[in-house]
Amino acid sequence: MKLSEHFSLEELTVSETAARKGLDNTPDNDALFDLKRLAAFLESIRETVDKPIKINSAYRAPEVNASVGGSKTSQHCKGQAADIRVAGMTPDQVVQAIIAAKLPFDQVIREFDSWTHVSIAPKDKPPRKMALIIDKKGTRPYAPKKS
Repeated sequence: MKLSEHFSLEELTVSETAARKGLDNTPDNDALFDLKRLAAFLESIRETVDKPIKINSAYRAPEVNASVGGSKTSQHCKGQAADIRVAGMTPDQVVQAIIAAKLPFDQVIREFDSWTHVSIAPKDKPPRKMALIIDKKGTRPYAPKKS
């Protein structure tokens, strides 16, 4: 099922952990609604960076999220978040592009210099525009990497 021009439901719900552990990773109607909103947001990121986006992880049913050690309040469980990579760009460059384009992100996080976490705000709430870094040092406000 296509959620947008470049993103499918299958792509936003695939989980190796769910498959390996026999867990159901099917979103409910509320999460499906938000996955459609998330796909539209991912399209705006794709347009901004002018490159395809690889989804590492998006929707996670609560049991799947717990199995990967995710936060109990993770937006992944609501269909509002995705961990992405963009070929030819570092996670820092992706974060900078999203911020510079003034996209309506709820959170954008450079995680372990390996991927970028992006999320949308819940319906009817303004985006928090939280830009963060998460790595072995912990969680802190985002600051671009120094060259």
